[in-house]
Amino acid sequence: MAVAYPRVLVPKTHATVEPPTLMVSSTAPPPRPSPTLTQDDLKKIAAYKSVEHVKSGMVLGLGTGSTAKHAVDRIAQLLQQGKLKDIVGIPTSTITHEQAVRLGIPLSDLDSHPVVDLAIDGADEVDPGLNLVKGRGGSLLREKMVESACKKFIVIVDESKLVKYVGGSRLAMPVEVIPFCWNHSLKRLVDLFAYAGCVGELRKSGDGGKAYVTDNGNYIIDLYFERDIGDLNKASDAILRLPGIVEHGMFIGLATSVIVAGVDGITVKTKVGNELKVESLCYNDLRNGF
Repeated sequence: MAVAYPRVLVPKTHATVEPPTLMVSSTAPPPRPSPTLTQDDLKKIAAYKSVEHVKSGMVLGLGTGSTAKHAVDRIAQLLQQGKLKDIVGIPTSTITHEQAVRLGIPLSDLDSHPVVDLAIDGADEVDPGLNLVKGRGGSLLREKMVESACKKFIVIVDESKLVKYVGGSRLAMPVEVIPFCWNHSLKRLVDLFAYAGCVGELRKSGDGGKAYVTDNGNYIIDLYFERDIGDLNKASDAILRLPGIVEHGMFIGLATSVIVAGVDGITVKTKVGNELKVESLCYNDLRNGF
């Protein structure tokens, strides 16, 4: 029987409190929490949890990527069921735009809605201060434009995305550059972070090794760090001062909440003033409700 995911979540600190009422859906429920959850299962759980914050009448930033896709699907499902109304979505990529159109989500843009109520998106890395690396899917510029205009920005990830510092996964930190003299930009970026053991490369598409082209007609240089780059704001300023640089994939201080799904439960990290509130939710009573 397909059962919507919130049924199995209760805060650890309130284990005796009755869970919220089930909302039964006939299509694509989140997976049953179990020790055999896949990474995509965890992404779906985090996405469904984030959509609980969506209210009728909101202007929503619709994220891009394998995790955000689940949130967009869920929003569309609730619209079709009549449980959400008068939603306006602002997509952060052509891929998300196409998905939302296909699902019947009304769309607009920042020109018409310069203030966004809520954005939901994934991330490639999340550090302890909720700073992010985004853009390994190639949509960092539009994502940052939309998510910097939000009253609230909820990030949804599985636990593999948590790092001790930005760049700590040793995977790419993307920088969007104009195509003109991209190799010159690459060399300057690598020199800028030589102290962190930086190497860089032009991102290639799967089409015969040609340069990957973003929705904005630009290229992406992927930087890899062996060590912590230090002060993120200083690093950001140094990157953006280089001529030819469009934007980088560090999202510094933009996330208001991060929802992390792991095999043992969900952790919700929320900024409250200068403090970080952490709430743990466990997968409870697995034998019931499935």
